[in-house]
Amino acid sequence: MSDLSFQPLLFGGDINVYSVARAFHEAYGVRSVAFGKYPSFPCHGSAIIDYRVCPDNESEEEFRRNIQTVAEEFPGKQIILLGCGDSYVQLAAHCKDTLPENVIAPYIDGELLDTLINKEKFYRLCDEHGIDHPATFIYHKSMGHNFTLPWGPPYIAKPADSVTYWACGDHSLAKVYICQSWEELLESLDHVYAAGYPDHMVLQEFIPGDDSYMRVLTSYSDRNARVTTMCLGHVLLEEHSPHGIGNHAVILTECDEAMEEKIKGLLEALHFVGFSNFDIKFDRRDGKYKAFEINCRQGRSNYYVTGAGHNIAKMVVEDRIEGRDLPFQMTKNRSLWRMVPKKVAFKFTPKKYHEEMRALIKAGADSHSLVYSKDSSLRRRLRVCKNHLGNIKRFDQYNKVPEG
Repeated sequence: MSDLSFQPLLFGGDINVYSVARAFHEAYGVRSVAFGKYPSFPCHGSAIIDYRVCPDNESEEEFRRNIQTVAEEFPGKQIILLGCGDSYVQLAAHCKDTLPENVIAPYIDGELLDTLINKEKFYRLCDEHGIDHPATFIYHKSMGHNFTLPWGPPYIAKPADSVTYWACGDHSLAKVYICQSWEELLESLDHVYAAGYPDHMVLQEFIPGDDSYMRVLTSYSDRNARVTTMCLGHVLLEEHSPHGIGNHAVILTECDEAMEEKIKGLLEALHFVGFSNFDIKFDRRDGKYKAFEINCRQGRSNYYVTGAGHNIAKMVVEDRIEGRDLPFQMTKNRSLWRMVPKKVAFKFTPKKYHEEMRALIKAGADSHSLVYSKDSSLRRRLRVCKNHLGNIKRFDQYNKVPEG
């Protein structure tokens, strides 16, 4: 489809990038250009991505240079710039007003983005807008071991600023620390600051319940800061490996109008534009949904939205390229999304969901981000099989089979 008026440009090299590229390919038959730091699966070698390796991809200089290259390569087209990781989104938000004329970066300004991705500031906004969140304590390095918490173990510890956190470059750091004792919490904090992280840590009360108490909400806000699409996912299974903890593995779409309207109100009050993604957990103790964080981008598991029939690429194109004013919609149809083989999905999710999962699979209302018939060379299929086997091994190692 060489007559298209736009060209997708993606930054990153993980499943987030692949899922966005697949959405563009499904809707428009277009091959996305993507810049990643490493020649890694699932993007490297894909038939639907022009994947380019740039080890210094996260520096502003290289980021701008790569955008300029693609803008010049497609002079007659609008370049749709989408970051698929927090560092790229932060760069895009801060650079968006000084990019080449034919580049569209659908993001809020850098100052607001910096506020939202800082969990400490995000929880203040939640309080202002009546959005529940877990009991929270902001830890400063200067406190050392001289502090107390008004709740007991297990304790959750995570960085207030995840971009700065991962920039430390220490691969022994965990995405989130779930500490079963006070001693383990103190050891985790000491480890984080020994790695060179300079900012605050967010300490939170653990909300009881297995993975199936988690929810993920993906929204798209148009150029006028109106929310046009919201898709709520009921997470049935997450990864529990040290570096993958919290990554979604199985999602059922569902709808909760009251909760979604509340978050819609927050986004529109902030004049937010582009994709947003909320991690939420249902607290059975008080019947409330509690927000953990906002990502100012589509999430890693974004294909659950496209798989439910709401193609995320079309949202951007219809808004930013075609200039349409789209009606507001909440996803209400049920669909199943997986990043793991069926064997893993059924082994590690609660049995009460299995009947509906089987019915959705039978009805063809299920999807797997990596299984795409238009990107299925022999080499590709073998690599996807290797991914399936790796997931079987990893989930057997780190996840527990639910009771009942």
